[in-house]
Amino acid sequence: MAKALVAYFSATGTTERVAQKVAEAAGADLFEIEPEQAYTSADLNWQNKSSRSSVEMGDESVRPGIASHVDDLAAYDVVFVGFPVWWYMEPRIIDTFLESYDFAGKTIVPFATSGGSGLGKAPQRMQRLAKGAHVLDGRRLSAGASAGELKSWIAGLGL
Repeated sequence: MAKALVAYFSATGTTERVAQKVAEAAGADLFEIEPEQAYTSADLNWQNKSSRSSVEMGDESVRPGIASHVDDLAAYDVVFVGFPVWWYMEPRIIDTFLESYDFAGKTIVPFATSGGSGLGKAPQRMQRLAKGAHVLDGRRLSAGASAGELKSWIAGLGL
């Protein structure tokens, strides 16, 4: 496989654990998309229309800041992008990430963690944001995904 990076955002630790497994299965480097301002439990209360995550997801233009940056994205051909599903799509911080780099010519492989929701329109949205990239359909991965399952999935991508 081409040189790969696993970039992920994890609000509660679930996506982080899965991203670590994906990076190991793919032989990829790992990068955390860490928000400048961490999300609190109150921020993540999707039942509160005034919570930070609800407000962000209700406004297409919101782009939360990212605390650090990938040193040399040009070195990677494939970028796995992991996130929890929020409102049937990627969180806005993923949009910030995709708009912060030149993804032209790269393959982006979305993966998400969720209690049951799929990726929804995330791959299509990500394709619009990552100009010049080829965004694959991606996959929802369970927190308990095995190394064998991940290796089979990655091998099946034909990267």
